[in-house]
Formats: sequence, structure tokens, C-alpha cells
Amino acid sequence: MSYESRIQELGITLPDAPSPVAAYVPSKRVGNLLYVSGQIPIAGGSLMAKGRVPDQVSEEEARSCARQCALNGLAVARAALGSLDRIRSVVRVGCFVASEPGFGGQPKVANEASELLVSIFGDAGRHARAAVGSVALPLNVPVEIEFLFEVDV
Repeated sequence: MSYESRIQELGITLPDAPSPVAAYVPSKRVGNLLYVSGQIPIAGGSLMAKGRVPDQVSEEEARSCARQCALNGLAVARAALGSLDRIRSVVRVGCFVASEPGFGGQPKVANEASELLVSIFGDAGRHARAAVGSVALPLNVPVEIEFLFEVDV
């Protein structure tokens, strides 16, 4: 089954690829690697949440934001490649969580994105990952995620 078909089977609709909010490109291909710039939780043209986890944004809300970041990252990959079927594997995911001091739940937040990728790509979706706490993120969002995909040449 193709990844595009799998997304439909899961009832997932990818958004349009978000535009960069500063001076960078949404993705850059180098050989058989596609780097996708950090994605923030924008849905329907608006930020889903603002603030730090867990004092201003609940962990559950942050997990939803991480899922949206993954959907946005996949939308950028599709725009760059023409189809997600050109992805061979998810190599790495870097998840940044704006965190209140003492919060250690970054891996649980990042898991929402990781689990989505595995549900779509199966074993090819298993990836290396960093889940990092941050004092603040762009536009005061609670989560930002970057991606590295291995793609067909």
C-alpha cells in the first residue's frame, strides 16, 4: 500500500504546506535526504496554542500541537516531492517543547508525532529522535518539530 493511500485509510487530510515565517526555505533536498524546517502548530491559518508546557499549555494540548506539527511537516515533504510515496524512511525527528522549569515530559509530547509517523510509514517511520525542552520558541508556540527523510533519488 502506498503512503498516500495509507493516509486516506487513516482518515488523515494533510493541510496545505505552511509558508515560512522568516528568511528560510520550508525544505532542502541534499542527495537522497530531505530536510524539513521546524514546523509549528498552525492549523487553519492560526496558531493552536501559545505558551509553555505545562503551566500555560496542558501536556495533552501540547501533544495535539505535536501531531499538527507532524502533519505540517508531511505537507511540506509532499509539496517538495510531489508525493509522500517518494519517502523511503523517516530518519530523524527533532522536537522542541517550550517548557516550564522542572517539566520533563518532552518525550511524551514528541511521541504524538512519532506515533503518527509510524502509523503512516510502518517500520520505515521508526526514527532517531531528540525531545528537547526550551525556554521559548518562535511566536511563543509550545512545540516545534523538524524532520529528516530519506527519499528516492
